[in-house]
Amino acid sequence: MARGSGVPSLRVLVCGGGIAGEALAYHLARGGHRVTVVERFPALRATGAQVDLRGQGIDAVRRMGLLDVVRSKLVDEAGVAFVNARGKARATIMANTSGRGRQTLTSEYEIMRGDLVRILHDATKEDVEHVFGVSVDRFEQDERRVVAHFSDGSCGEFDLLVGADGQGSRLRRAVLPPGTPDPYWRVGIHMAYWFVPRIATDGNIRDTYLAPGGRMIMRRSHNPTETQVYFVLREDSKESSAVHREPIERRKEFWTDRFRDAGWQTERFLEGMGTADDFYSQEVLQVRTDTWSKGRVVLVGDAAHCASPFSGMGVSGGLVGAYVLAGEINRHSDDLPTALANYDTTLRPFVNEIQAQVKPHLLRLGMPRNKLAVDAFHTVTALACFLRIPELVARHTKEDRGGAWQLPEYRDLNAG
Repeated sequence: MARGSGVPSLRVLVCGGGIAGEALAYHLARGGHRVTVVERFPALRATGAQVDLRGQGIDAVRRMGLLDVVRSKLVDEAGVAFVNARGKARATIMANTSGRGRQTLTSEYEIMRGDLVRILHDATKEDVEHVFGVSVDRFEQDERRVVAHFSDGSCGEFDLLVGADGQGSRLRRAVLPPGTPDPYWRVGIHMAYWFVPRIATDGNIRDTYLAPGGRMIMRRSHNPTETQVYFVLREDSKESSAVHREPIERRKEFWTDRFRDAGWQTERFLEGMGTADDFYSQEVLQVRTDTWSKGRVVLVGDAAHCASPFSGMGVSGGLVGAYVLAGEINRHSDDLPTALANYDTTLRPFVNEIQAQVKPHLLRLGMPRNKLAVDAFHTVTALACFLRIPELVARHTKEDRGGAWQLPEYRDLNAG
């Protein structure tokens, strides 16, 4: 099948049905390619906590023609408050809704991950084949094709295999050259989240509480009945890095042990964690590698360049990466080596910029070790808010966290 003017239609296998994988499938299908998405979970994984769009990520969704749909699903989060042990706000930074400048700690576009995945899936499901409960176990390739062997024992032949399988990508291990250093860049911070029932005092301001010992608790409410809880911990230990691979009950024990004396609403949150079936924990890290492709296999999203939750650009980075990869494939579908090389050279300056947003020394300042440092943080933040410094900086800063880099123009990908 041809896309017109003798340009070939490619058979593309996307491994991973998350945000980057669904966005890439959307763009490639619009370009006339035959796309299959395989997802190891038995159904669409429309779960997860709150995410946001910023800078170039907003532009990427606009070009998909989906910004109005995204707006219809936004979470009502007006800002971020830093609270003390009594729950009193010491400082509050509101979202920048002026339509200019950069986003603050809360984006103008806050949305639940599951809602965003469903929006992208609904936009692709008529034109893209989805296979659930299956993953790629291994592959082999030559100059003409890549053969994927699936977990159900079947196999398939494709022109291109895309690893969109997240920061723990199995395909990345096969793409990286032998002897490549560990792609994980660690910052010594860990995070867990789960949902608890919402109570009357849970408002539309995200509460952030700092406890001595490098501990942070965040509470944010996304619908009338549920509240999200986040525990964040500064710790450099083998135990803290290894615990995320342990059974869920062991992980819950770890977080209970580290936070049981933290104060504020910790007792409520730990009680909710005990019965939560949506508990998730991870080490906060980045994926940094000089290699995003090998032959007819390429990585996209967190599999290629996870920026970490603290960058504020993880989801936006995945959407932008999918847009650039699809644009270059559509432009050079008869020359995949050139397409994949252009994908790398075009996107890497943006990735370098968003990964540089994570500065470990600033993260440590924001998660103090002792009560004196917590009080000092609150005092300085309260003064800055009184002087309206965060508001002024946001409104008068021309560039968001992705810097001055702009999305390339791929005319066949512009729907909005």
